[in-house]
Amino acid sequence: MTRKLPLFAAATAAAALLLTGCAGGTAPATDASGDSLGTLKVGALQTPAGDILKHVAENGASELGLTIEFVPFTDYNTPNTALADGSIDANLFQNSTFLETFNANTGEDLVSVGEAYLPTAAFYSTKISSLDELADGASIAIPNDPTNEGRALKMLAAEGLIEATDDVVDLSGVTANPRGFEFKEIENATLPQALPDVDTAFVTISFALPAGLTADQAILIEGADSPYYNVLATRPELKDDPRIVALYDLLTSQDAADYEQETWGGLVVPVTN
Repeated sequence: MTRKLPLFAAATAAAALLLTGCAGGTAPATDASGDSLGTLKVGALQTPAGDILKHVAENGASELGLTIEFVPFTDYNTPNTALADGSIDANLFQNSTFLETFNANTGEDLVSVGEAYLPTAAFYSTKISSLDELADGASIAIPNDPTNEGRALKMLAAEGLIEATDDVVDLSGVTANPRGFEFKEIENATLPQALPDVDTAFVTISFALPAGLTADQAILIEGADSPYYNVLATRPELKDDPRIVALYDLLTSQDAADYEQETWGGLVVPVTN
């Protein structure tokens, strides 16, 4: 699928993992001409972004003269702060709406280099096996951040379960709830743990995979036409940096797409150049 766009002091930094193009090596990578692009610090959640970064670091980075230093994060709140304050050079965890919301709320001017992949989200359940079994008055756990809460509500509205405004970002945008669903707004990272206490929960793949959730437990999965593709983000002064350009080329390569398909079987939808 082709969706490539035109190129345009976190605490976790101490735990940064060095990912080089040569297994076990830490020397700067060099390109075909012998020149080194140097090191790029990239923040991301471990799965799937961290896995993708490790793959491209070991498959193509050295040929481009790039060393990728992966800085792991465990939530959606700190990677942009770390990028804004210079602790990292780029991050890979968010969609463009999330990035725009962060900039609007903080006055920062972080930019998207382009879309890299879609980390699908789904409604999971340990109590029912299909959407048809969702009873009137069922309890539904959704994220409490404006991007992913709106994302979950739009999916329910598309199925005719509720009615909502086109730009819904939270429950105030729900215009009709005829079946009386009980919504519980919960921090994104803790949604997998909420599953036993609700009838269904909306979980993004970054938290679903580590929790052991599978497609078999999903009663509604996001499609490839979703607008919530994750982007490679950086600061304005780095948007044309050769290291950023090289990383984006790796992330949108056919090799990366093949890896994503083979590893997650459609739960991660690639972007190729």
